[in-house]
Amino acid sequence: MNNLNVNSLEPKTKFTPWFVIALLDFVTIISFENIFYPFQNQGLSVVVSWIFMFFAYVIPYELITSQLGLTFSNQAGGLASWIRRGTKSDLLGYVTSWMYWVQTIPYLVDVSNSVIVSISWIILGNSSLGKHMSTSVFGLLTFAIILCFILLENVFKNALEVLSLIGGGAMFIMSMLFVLMTGYALTHGTHIATQPFNLAAFKPSFSLHYFSTTGLLIFAMSGAELAAPYIARLRNPKIEFPKAMWALAIMTGCLTIFGTLALAVFFNANHIPHDFKMNGPYYAFKLLGEQLGWGKILMYIFAVVQAFFMLAQLAVLIDAASRVFAGDVHEKYMPSWLLKKNKNGRPIHSYTLTAGISLVLLLLSGTLPNINSIYNWLLNLNGIVSPYKTCWVFVAFIAIRWQQKDFHSDYIFIKNRKFALGVGFWCFLFTFVCATMGFIPQDSQLGSHQFDHELLMNFFFVFLLFGMGFIMPILRKWELKRKGLAN
Repeated sequence: MNNLNVNSLEPKTKFTPWFVIALLDFVTIISFENIFYPFQNQGLSVVVSWIFMFFAYVIPYELITSQLGLTFSNQAGGLASWIRRGTKSDLLGYVTSWMYWVQTIPYLVDVSNSVIVSISWIILGNSSLGKHMSTSVFGLLTFAIILCFILLENVFKNALEVLSLIGGGAMFIMSMLFVLMTGYALTHGTHIATQPFNLAAFKPSFSLHYFSTTGLLIFAMSGAELAAPYIARLRNPKIEFPKAMWALAIMTGCLTIFGTLALAVFFNANHIPHDFKMNGPYYAFKLLGEQLGWGKILMYIFAVVQAFFMLAQLAVLIDAASRVFAGDVHEKYMPSWLLKKNKNGRPIHSYTLTAGISLVLLLLSGTLPNINSIYNWLLNLNGIVSPYKTCWVFVAFIAIRWQQKDFHSDYIFIKNRKFALGVGFWCFLFTFVCATMGFIPQDSQLGSHQFDHELLMNFFFVFLLFGMGFIMPILRKWELKRKGLAN
């Protein structure tokens, strides 16, 4: 009888390479279109903003995430678990979970809008969607897409997570190709559209508008905490997870900085089209194709990739947003009906609430004058609610460094406690201020009816989103009282 190696009988663990995790997080956080709205808001000076953000915010943010992820590597609730365990407060853990969930809803609607826009470019081949569709029809189609994906979520199951990765990878390739092909076009006779293209053109104008648009930069670059569930898949998390976060920061910096410079080649930063946020990526690939003598082929390829990626992202977003409560939330804060699951383990009433809030958001946006203003307002709304959610990352970091003797991590970001706390407070304050400044409407004139209308909508919907979180514990308390279980 041959001698058998006992270890050969044990199943081999499959580890995920750190660079794959970096890419997974990258395609979830930032895409090609994320460089367009900051370019419209701040012009060529946004390059300086990106560079400042990269060194003063993104790198600390990614490395703070590394320490938090390795400190709570065995927790299922992600950011909510970091807050709940770090602050030793079930209430703050619940608040974080609620904010993390509701801040995905404006993005969910924004993604649905992007699906319609991309399909219109595939069909029409131009930016004339507003001439063929009213705002009410646009809103109804957006809601129909969300509702359709909610109803079909059980059919798709986890398949679209794989499709999302494929679509995200394709989007990453398209983004890099745009930058590289722009460089090629410059060496073959293409002239830079932004003039003058000198150091003075990069100088920021520190106005109220400038600071009110910085929240969108945070929205574009945040989300590193999404990589936390993958820590257990690494062979050596202590070394490899910080590597993944460094790679994520560098890739983000390269896309934002070099991508913006590439945009300046095709678009005059001093005279940007009014619908640049909605149609800019399609204009960019159309202009690039024309410069290379390829016609509209690159624009159509991008439109198909964009539609595919957004549809896949939509399914993942709906599922992830509605499952968040199952992660790590104390039961005393959430009514049992909201946590109820069907036979497939899906939180069905959570889906209903997602659809309901989306409908309210779409009805509000329908009061705006045209499709472009709806698209811009929803995008700007994300620049408010997403940074507010990101604030909790720094609250968790401050909490564990304040009481660092109680928490162990295989990776320490800044060993000096006071310096680490200072960096944590800076990141928190910067994020909070930018989120608050984001309430100021960015695409309408101060004193105009539309400015006042959008300002009111911003306050109403943000308070609606976050304020509903205070209602759930009250409903849960009434529920327990009816059952005779309340204290």
